[in-house]
Amino acid sequence: MDLDDLRVMVTVASFATFLGIVGWAYAARRKAGFDRAASAILQEDEDAGNEGGAER
Repeated sequence: MDLDDLRVMVTVASFATFLGIVGWAYAARRKAGFDRAASAILQEDEDAGNEGGAER
């Protein structure tokens, strides 16, 4: 086994890891959690806006 074989194995392992992460991120069972996380920042902004308006 020479250096080129090691480079090929690292490249294939990295690509497989990338595909695993993409598969995990786009899995249907993760959608609800990601939707909640995406809207959480908007909810915080609305809550902060309501509190700021009530104090004035």
